[in-house]
Amino acid sequence: MAHMHRSSFKKKVHQSLRRLFGALPSRLRFAIYRWMAQCDPEPDQRLVLKIAQTQLELEACFRILHDAYVASGFMKADPSGMRITKYHALPTTTTLCALYDGRVVGTISMIREGVFGFPMQSVFDLEQVRAKGGQIAEISALAVHPDFRKTGGAILFPLMKFMHEYCTEYFDTRHLVIAVNPEKIELYEALLFFERLQEKVVDNYDFANGAPAVGATLDLKHASDVFRAGYRGRPAHKNLHKYFFALKLPNIQRPHRRYYTTNDPVMTPALLDHFFNKTSRLFENLDDRSKSLLWSIYSMAEYRGVLPMLSGMAIDAHPLRRHQRYTIRCPAVARFAGPSGERSFVLDVIEVSLSGFQAESKLDLPQDVPGAAVIDLGEGERSNLVVTAVRRKLTDGGTFYGFKLDEPDPGWRRFVAALEVGLTSGDLLQ
Repeated sequence: MAHMHRSSFKKKVHQSLRRLFGALPSRLRFAIYRWMAQCDPEPDQRLVLKIAQTQLELEACFRILHDAYVASGFMKADPSGMRITKYHALPTTTTLCALYDGRVVGTISMIREGVFGFPMQSVFDLEQVRAKGGQIAEISALAVHPDFRKTGGAILFPLMKFMHEYCTEYFDTRHLVIAVNPEKIELYEALLFFERLQEKVVDNYDFANGAPAVGATLDLKHASDVFRAGYRGRPAHKNLHKYFFALKLPNIQRPHRRYYTTNDPVMTPALLDHFFNKTSRLFENLDDRSKSLLWSIYSMAEYRGVLPMLSGMAIDAHPLRRHQRYTIRCPAVARFAGPSGERSFVLDVIEVSLSGFQAESKLDLPQDVPGAAVIDLGEGERSNLVVTAVRRKLTDGGTFYGFKLDEPDPGWRRFVAALEVGLTSGDLLQ
């Protein structure tokens, strides 16, 4: 009985303190949050952060996520003991994991816009974010094992640092967007300077079992300056600006890439079959449009036996644009002769085929005029081509040109072949 009284008293004290803290002006509350934050510039060597690639790593991530979501009321318990979503099947989604002594203890996923869009776009308007240009990634599926939740961010901050580093250096991302419980949003605003997409709380967010949610965004193009001002003068263990933007953690296993790809697909036919047919049965519950989109991504023969069939219709009856499993951003320079001499144009190549490519240009290009292009395909990989811009497309995100090649050189042939036949990012290294 005495224990119950003490517990009730502590709960009332805690609630009173929360009310008092909540009554403070937001600027003061946020300053207190930043003063309390602590990061470890030299994490334990037993901590390793990497892309989750194997069945065991992904299973452990999905189990930790499942248990955290069930405990928070964000999902009902699944017989598999895992939280697996259709977005995890896409090559534009990357799942990171934190391992401690070889055991997965934390996870986070980055969902860049793919054929299914974003989970949060069903309830949040992202048009203002899109209008600024640049790729968007939704940060989702964040969870830390219960044994490590009271370690003062020893797992959480390194995991989020890797997420930030991956998005800025490897994932071709400018904007991060999140949907979080209203009780957690102030931590993201105070510590990481996220800004709300709207003041109104969404009362029923289907992706989190109908729980309330708040949407927020962070523009990585300006984040360093914002963090610098917010953490100016703080010691190393309290300075999240230096932690996220200057520190190099040896615990992070960064992806190794042969070509300038911007995603790291890991789903082999066997992994897709295991997680989406046998473990979750998620594929068979998709609508026909979603099933067709999966076929447009995984068009290789190796995947045909594991992809879901459309209800009552053949796949051939649904002609869809083929979606590349690998996204790229290859820097290039194109030169065209004109009345006043040769002129050079800087390009970013974003889509390729054996006979042509699509590229973004900040300047207007001459069309239907042959020119020379030098394209950097990767470290030590370069292609020299005769090209002609044959079409122009103006979008909110920039100006894009379609090019045809006079003749692909050997480097271009190897590059396109690798993207077409490689099942996972590891295959491109061969």
